[in-house]
Amino acid sequence: MAPAGRPGAKKGILERLESGEVVIGDGSFLITLEKRGYVKAGLWTPEAVIEHPDAVRQLHMEFLRAGSNVMQTFTFSASEDNMESKYFEHVEEAVWAVEVLKESDRPVAVTMCIGPEGDMHDTTPGECAVRLVKAGASIVGVNCRFGPETSLKTTELMKEGLERAGLKAHLMVQPLGFHTPDCGKEGFVDLPEYPFGLESRVATRWDIQKYAREAYNLGVRYIGGCCGFEPYHIRAIAEELAPERGFLPPASEKHGSWGSGLDMHTKPWIRARARREYWENLLPASGRPFCPSLSKPDA
Repeated sequence: MAPAGRPGAKKGILERLESGEVVIGDGSFLITLEKRGYVKAGLWTPEAVIEHPDAVRQLHMEFLRAGSNVMQTFTFSASEDNMESKYFEHVEEAVWAVEVLKESDRPVAVTMCIGPEGDMHDTTPGECAVRLVKAGASIVGVNCRFGPETSLKTTELMKEGLERAGLKAHLMVQPLGFHTPDCGKEGFVDLPEYPFGLESRVATRWDIQKYAREAYNLGVRYIGGCCGFEPYHIRAIAEELAPERGFLPPASEKHGSWGSGLDMHTKPWIRARARREYWENLLPASGRPFCPSLSKPDA
């Protein structure tokens, strides 16, 4: 399948989702721009929008080229009082936001920073989803704090809760681009590697293709990423779901599917890697023989 950009007809997000179309979100901004030298870690404020708008614009363009249908504005702010309130770790606050947004007479999508254990008041993911849909949300799901596997489990619990309540909504998931099976309820912020030592946890492009397929099979149609999710991760989603979408993103012009570009390599053992079976079954090493595979959360 050759890269073909994106369909020209403009449709609203609900129209797309109700037709079964896959909507691909964007990925990491704060952590990615910090690595590129445009954001200072700590309060994680979006000063780059003012100080380095070209850097923000460039990242948006990279996500667009990789296959994103939706780019969110880089307006996340984490002042001390905001961090203390933990906005959207409590379903009550998320419900308030939905109620206010419904006054705009536009579709409301809301995601929560929660894992399978639920919100900070122990409201289950299923109950969170029910309360959000009853408040008027058309799209519900999770974002950030947890890796793909954990986020999909949480999304599944949301789906089950909605089904038990006889409610319907579109599902959305935007996990971290890191593996976090050892996280506690607060997510990756409690891992000792956060935020400057997470590189050994980065998901491979093949991990993300698996995540995209599992999300799709779960019934999720808005699929993206959050912290640590680079443009090549978004491309992986677009490539995995190209059969359903009918086209590849522009960034696939420089990427052979499942390593197919390696079939021209001069080394025969590297040419042998130009196949899906090799990358799909690879167990990547970290190169750190004295490091543990899991950590103990600080909190």
